[in-house]
Amino acid sequence: MRKFFRTLLLLLIIYLSWPFIEKQLEKTNFYPILDRFKDEVQAVSENPQVTEAIETIYSAINQLAGKVDEKVELLPNKDPNPIDKPKLSVPSSQTFSIHNIVLGESKENVEKLAGPPKRSSYNEYGSKWYTYHENYYNFFMVTYDTNENVAGLYTNQDLISSGKEIKLGSTKEAVLQQLGKPLNQIRKGLVFYQFEKERDYDVFSIDQSYVTVFYDKHANNTVTAIQMIDEDLEQAKNHFYTDGSEQLKEGFEYQLFDLTNADRVKHGKSVLQWDDLVKETARKHSLDMADKNYFSHTNLEGQSPFDRMSEDQISFTVAGENLAMGQFSSIFAHEGLMNSLGHRENILRPEYQYLGVGVAFNSKSQPYYTENFFRK
Repeated sequence: MRKFFRTLLLLLIIYLSWPFIEKQLEKTNFYPILDRFKDEVQAVSENPQVTEAIETIYSAINQLAGKVDEKVELLPNKDPNPIDKPKLSVPSSQTFSIHNIVLGESKENVEKLAGPPKRSSYNEYGSKWYTYHENYYNFFMVTYDTNENVAGLYTNQDLISSGKEIKLGSTKEAVLQQLGKPLNQIRKGLVFYQFEKERDYDVFSIDQSYVTVFYDKHANNTVTAIQMIDEDLEQAKNHFYTDGSEQLKEGFEYQLFDLTNADRVKHGKSVLQWDDLVKETARKHSLDMADKNYFSHTNLEGQSPFDRMSEDQISFTVAGENLAMGQFSSIFAHEGLMNSLGHRENILRPEYQYLGVGVAFNSKSQPYYTENFFRK
């Protein structure tokens, strides 16, 4: 019965999507055609049953064609980093360090260890994230207080050290055993900010800071990233969402781009190039969703991501789009996207060459994130 249903569903999908298939028949590279067909159908179909059937069909075609299925790498490569990693030391004064750096350390010491930052961009705390890396290897981010001491740290690579023996790849069970019960809320003045019940991260109050441990549910709920924010910096952020501004919009865009590339090299994929033209396409879609209060790959005029890119004179052989909404930072948006199979596939897809990210805020300062990937 299930096979019969899937056969009927496949015929329906092909019938509805034939204009897309017909346009692609002129292309010469089979796999971009197949990939783009899959993305076209996903863009016009929001039904979970249809999406599941598409995934089944897509996998079956790949297997029949002899293509190796690279959808999800359950664990990072043992040593994908061609650049020497720092020798990590267990911190003596705090529970965690990143790249041998702890909260309160001076900017001068950070740059002695890691060199000058590759980028600085505004964040939701009214300060800046400074990114340090070597072509996205040994990637971490730092935010400083007014005295230029470290007030926040983040990494999604193997730079975590702890006396609790928690590191990249540790299990969630080990984290909870070592750190105890996570927070369900944070109090700021008279207001309690509640965390989502269903989430892929835990927040702990440790060493006068808030430590967020992110888990990769596609790698058996193991540690995939960590963020540490000084308590004073977090408490100074008065609201759940920071008021949207041009500086914050651009900051979120570049941060999401950098986070994507850091995860790509962690999984053995090539670094993407920033594309200003497709960034504008992404920005316009985020603004349209924010202004008109909807959330979909297909806009209210019926345009798919591929229609919007073509309208903006962007030439591509394969393309994809990721959307996120409501996460209060690019870090939380990115970690959420990595835990969603279709979005993760786009982030780690080896064929892509370019990425543009566009962010917009609605009247409640809730951010909308659009990522447009493509290959010429």
